Amino acid sequence: MRTIDISMPMHPGMPSFPGDPPVHGRPVRQVDRGDPYNLSVWTMGSHAGTHVDPPRHFLSAGAGSDRLDLAVLNGPCHVVDVGDGATTVGPAEVARMPSGTTRVLFRSSNSRRWDSGASFFPDYVALTLPAANELLVRGVRLVGVDALSIESDPSERFPVHRLLLGAGVAILEGLRLGAATAGEYELRCLPLRWVDGDGAPCRAVLVAA
Repeated sequence: MRTIDISMPMHPGMPSFPGDPPVHGRPVRQVDRGDPYNLSVWTMGSHAGTHVDPPRHFLSAGAGSDRLDLAVLNGPCHVVDVGDGATTVGPAEVARMPSGTTRVLFRSSNSRRWDSGASFFPDYVALTLPAANELLVRGVRLVGVDALSIESDPSERFPVHRLLLGAGVAILEGLRLGAATAGEYELRCLPLRWVDGDGAPCRAVLVAA
C-alpha cells in the first residue's frame, strides 16, 4: 500500500483565507535555553490549512466539529482530476465520477500552485452551485477540494456551503492533491474534536492499493 499525505503543512505565515486569522507559533519552553522540554503556543483560525466544515459553520443550529460522523470522513473515495485548464468544477467534472461514488475529491490546478509555494491566490478553482446540486442527486456524502474554500462567492451568500451542509454533506477543504492521480483510494481523515466547533483542522491521507 502507498500512503499519500494530502494535508497542508502547518507553519507560521502559511496561506490563510482572506479575513481569517493568520497562523502564528512561538516557543515558550526550549531545551536549547535550559528548559527541560520544548513547548510552543500556536494561534490560528478554526479553518486553517486542511480542515473540515461542519454544519455549524453556516447553520446556527447545525452540529459542531465534535459531532462529525467519522464513518463519512473515512472510507473509499474517488479523486477526479479536472485538468489544469478548468476554471471551475461544474456538472461536467462531477460526471467523471464512477456511479455509486459517495466520497469525491476534486484535483485541479490549485494543487500545482500550492506545490510551487504560492501564497493565497483569489482565482482558485471552486465548485459551482449546479455541480453541488449534481453531487446531491448522485448521493455524495463527502466532497473535498484543493482550495481553502469550496466556493468562490464575492457576494458572501455562500450558496454551495449552505446547500451541501444543509443536506448533511461533509466538506473537506485545503487539500494538496498534487501527488494523487485520478482514481480510487481509501480516505482517512480525522478532524480535531472541538466541542461545538465551527470548523476543525485535520490530517488527511489517501491510501492506494
